[in-house]
Amino acid sequence: MSVDTTTQTTAPFIATVPGTARIGANRELKRAVEAYWAGRSDRAALEAVAADLRATSRRALTHSGIDSVPVNTFSYYDQVLDTAVMLGALPPRVEAISDPLDRYFAAARGGGGHSDTDHSNTDSVAPLEMTKWFDTNYHYIVPEIGPDTSFVLDATKVLAELAEAAADGLHGRPVVIGPITFLALSKAVDGADAPLARLDEVVALYADLLGRLAQAGAQWVQIDEPILVTDAVENLPALAESVYSTLSEVATRPSILVQTYFGDARESLAALARTGVEGVGVDLVAGGVESVKSAGLGDKVVVAGVVDGRNVWRTDLDAALATLESLRGSVGSLAVSTSCSTLHVPYTLAGEDGLDDALRGWLAFASEKHDEVVALARAYANGRAGQAEAFDSAATALASRADDLRLHVDSIRTRLAGLSSADWTRPDSAARRTVQDAALNLPALATTTIGSYPQTTDIRKARQALRTGAIDDAEYTRRMRAEIADVIALQEKIGLDVLVHGEPERNDMVQYFAEQLDGFFATSNGWVQSYGSRCVRPPILFGDVVRPTPMTVDWIAYAQSLTAKPVKGMLTGPVTILAWSFVRDDQLLAETANQVAFAIRDETVDLERSGAAIIQVDEPALRELLPLRAADRAAYLAWAVTAFRLSTAGVADATQIHTHLCYSEFGEVIGAIADLDADVTSIEAARSHMEVLADLNGIGFANQVGPGVYDIHSPRVPAADEVTASLREALSAVPADRLWVNPDCGLKTRTTDEVAEALTNMVTAAHAVR
Repeated sequence: MSVDTTTQTTAPFIATVPGTARIGANRELKRAVEAYWAGRSDRAALEAVAADLRATSRRALTHSGIDSVPVNTFSYYDQVLDTAVMLGALPPRVEAISDPLDRYFAAARGGGGHSDTDHSNTDSVAPLEMTKWFDTNYHYIVPEIGPDTSFVLDATKVLAELAEAAADGLHGRPVVIGPITFLALSKAVDGADAPLARLDEVVALYADLLGRLAQAGAQWVQIDEPILVTDAVENLPALAESVYSTLSEVATRPSILVQTYFGDARESLAALARTGVEGVGVDLVAGGVESVKSAGLGDKVVVAGVVDGRNVWRTDLDAALATLESLRGSVGSLAVSTSCSTLHVPYTLAGEDGLDDALRGWLAFASEKHDEVVALARAYANGRAGQAEAFDSAATALASRADDLRLHVDSIRTRLAGLSSADWTRPDSAARRTVQDAALNLPALATTTIGSYPQTTDIRKARQALRTGAIDDAEYTRRMRAEIADVIALQEKIGLDVLVHGEPERNDMVQYFAEQLDGFFATSNGWVQSYGSRCVRPPILFGDVVRPTPMTVDWIAYAQSLTAKPVKGMLTGPVTILAWSFVRDDQLLAETANQVAFAIRDETVDLERSGAAIIQVDEPALRELLPLRAADRAAYLAWAVTAFRLSTAGVADATQIHTHLCYSEFGEVIGAIADLDADVTSIEAARSHMEVLADLNGIGFANQVGPGVYDIHSPRVPAADEVTASLREALSAVPADRLWVNPDCGLKTRTTDEVAEALTNMVTAAHAVR
């Protein structure tokens, strides 16, 4: 169906979601993609898995009662990269790769895009940058727009997925990232103007796309513009009005739903109301209902996101229904939705057998959220009575949560009440540096790694054997100690200056700690996509956080006993633990952060007592939680910095505190990075070519820094001269006595052979420059 732009369209649906996960409930896509990369399977096998996952998703949504099914939400790696392909905006350096799928993977990962073991003639292909998708833990691939970028529409993927839905008898709703968001999130390269300067060219391609979708039978198209909930671009409302006035004037097109999420679109809603688009999607969990009421949407379909698509707590259905009812009369018609794609939550609670009845009752994963959407949509349309069972069940479960003793632990609350500024203050960094230099006696350009080493097949088998009872704790400890010994020996052979134990015992840098802290629950199959084939199981932080016993001391002490070189104690910081968990929503994040900080503080003190001279407390998610509106950022950064300093200020001056940050745009938090007051800050810099160092210098950052000299998220092994060039680039901004040499991030996802070769080249480069 196409629309005449002079005719108002009424929503043909009442229940939907903006998007869904694509990795598979059992990570089927991860395994299929990695098998393809490794050369263990072919394209046909990969495409078969992908097609089955798409079909399964469509069936599940339809079965739940969702009556408008999104399509083109599947991706082999990332939806922003998919948009770059759709618009012909891949970088020239991948053009020599003739196969489209391998070219796509090369843009994402570097190398040749297919076999991880075949680097012939592909090592020069560097990947695009990666950074966080707004304030989530999902990473997107950053498109590069250069002066020679020539935009050309390739609608193959979206049309194919629309056709798949049609073959199932469904009027699928194609989903694409909008032109403003795509260009705002892209990066100018080679002296090009800001990508948004190319907006008119790109909008013309979207107009062409609308015509093709109408011709293919699409009744609605969803154009995602999450950038509209930010103030990252000047005059966003005017820009939105201009773009969507143009697109709504396309003669033959589907009805247009402009979807926003992750916040309140505010003035942009009124701007969209003045255009001819038929629908607007709003996040009423992170945003406010008043903006919708006052926007003038009386002739629009409003898709109301009242079910939280980013967290796992069960919806208060009565409160959500009241929100929906408050919109009657303010909008043309209303459909119910999750607040954003359910990409960000696990598939289903089914199979989570470790949950107690109370905790299970408080939770809703994607499948359960779809049911909530349908219940709310039907209650809004026909009255609560018809959905009384669902509403009453939710109310009973949520009432039990308020009285649960695990949410109110006196010991940690007493510590919080007694906080003073002395609890997060260390002596002047220059004075600490003098003491630490004398104690550690490290060379200039000291070499180290970020923490993790490859999680080998043997490590995973041992963890599985422990989980199933095939081996006991003593045997598991023996095997992990053997792995630690191998990693220590490898690092000494390579010649690194500061060693790590490799973290073989850790399933994940957050989950490992959550499993040992009261107040957390770790799921057995709650997987979500972080980037590409990388999946994580965010733990659920449901109660007050208390550390019953030390968590890492025995492992670090054993590693230190194997070498005379310093071994870093490795911990995850409080902000990152929050960011990579599903966090309780019944108290302020700052209060929860301080509870976690006390647990990490106690661990740092115990590590120091055991002999650790260097302790790294990682905060890669510091930028991730930054509010999307500038006015809200100071308050967040204040408590985030306080929590980190609370976690690290309990040690002596001679103990060197490191931190690590990765894969974010750091400019907006550069002052907070300095305020963390870590003695050494290692930071992602390889893909962005050391750009962060200029930002640090601009604020007078004087502590030590380790900008990553090579990218570990790519299978490429950098040559020594390539690392030397990166190191010399860093030295142009930071003097040698403050500069450390390290990779961008942990080495967990790489192979042992890749790691040995890359680190050898890194140490060779450091020695050459030294």
